[in-house]
Amino acid sequence: MIPDKNFYELKESISKEARIIKEINSFFSSFNREDNKEKKMISSQIKLLKDRLRKENENVSKKLMDIYLIKPLPQVMNKIRNFGDESNLKNKKQKESKKDSDNFRGKIPKSPKKKEGIIEKKGKKPSRYVGLANKFFSNFSIYLINKGRFKALQWNLVKANMRFLPKSYISVIFLSTFLSLIASIFIFTFFLFFNISLSQPFITMTSESIMTLFLKLSWILFVIPLGIFIFMYFYPALERDSLEEKINQELPFAVINMAAISGSLIDPTKIFSIIIITKEYPTLRKEFIKIINGVNVLGYDLITVLRNSAFNNPSKKLANLFNGLATTINSGGDLPKFFEERAKSLLFEYRLESEKDTRSAETFMDIYISVVIAAPMILMLLMIMIQISGLGLALSISAITLIMISGVSLVNIVFLTFLHLKQPKS
Repeated sequence: MIPDKNFYELKESISKEARIIKEINSFFSSFNREDNKEKKMISSQIKLLKDRLRKENENVSKKLMDIYLIKPLPQVMNKIRNFGDESNLKNKKQKESKKDSDNFRGKIPKSPKKKEGIIEKKGKKPSRYVGLANKFFSNFSIYLINKGRFKALQWNLVKANMRFLPKSYISVIFLSTFLSLIASIFIFTFFLFFNISLSQPFITMTSESIMTLFLKLSWILFVIPLGIFIFMYFYPALERDSLEEKINQELPFAVINMAAISGSLIDPTKIFSIIIITKEYPTLRKEFIKIINGVNVLGYDLITVLRNSAFNNPSKKLANLFNGLATTINSGGDLPKFFEERAKSLLFEYRLESEKDTRSAETFMDIYISVVIAAPMILMLLMIMIQISGLGLALSISAITLIMISGVSLVNIVFLTFLHLKQPKS
């Protein structure tokens, strides 16, 4: 039945009950003032009214059972509708029996086509490497965490949105360090007995004593494991800084859209939902999904979720936006005006940073011209003059050219890497 019709019929039944009760009250009020014959008539009338009231109560209870305050899923409704349809079930059984008879006669039925649909990955399977690390080092990692170690690493894991528990990541660090120690032992042992050269044969036996090589190569046993440990310890901080830069690049334009959306005076949570649906800001989208999940799934109020997100956020600008938004909502301020003023300030800071990057690029261009173009030409002329004058530089012209080309190539690689790291993310 249609929900509106159910409510309308329920209202009619309740009004009928009210009228019946009023009639009963009127009969009871005049019950003592009549003679015996009329008393019998009134009592029989009251009895009939009571029966009608009882029937109306039963109708009200049935109509209440038909009303759903929560809209059921369409799949559930289809199952409910098909459950009572006996004719459909009979037809299905007849079709299945026909198929079985066809198969029995030797006809091979075609395999049913699979329905194509959109498949979304709900989550990633746990890595075997992480599982192996937890198996060997999880107890030791939990012991260190309980002792108050690796606090900065735990905050960096949260702010970098890395899908690791602190104990799991610390276990991965220990396992990687242990494996690098084994690799460094093999490398140390190899170079203790063999040498590598650029000419044939490429691998030869060493001629020096083992004690001398042991003292020269003992640093391999410490540098490689220590380097792996330091890199993995500071990697979450690098991810956090990279995430902060991406958020700051998207934030000014997202706030402009939020200011336009808030002008319609909709619920603040709907603003985040609309930004998520647009998918124009992939980095901010993950942060906004956390807010929506905190409200709809975990059941927190929006102000608490905004405060928590600001505390666990890698970007200071986004944290200030969340704190300001929570204060504005709590105080009943003008939300469109807040977004408009914050968009102006963020856009102004974005333009300043863009201009700063442009100035830095111009400075690097001047350095590049002087170091890569002018300096090699002058240095090559000096080396040729020294070689011609015979002041001790015994290099041919081709060797000097090769050295200059290699040096210029190396400087170009360094400059390109540096510019790639410094340029803003699109």
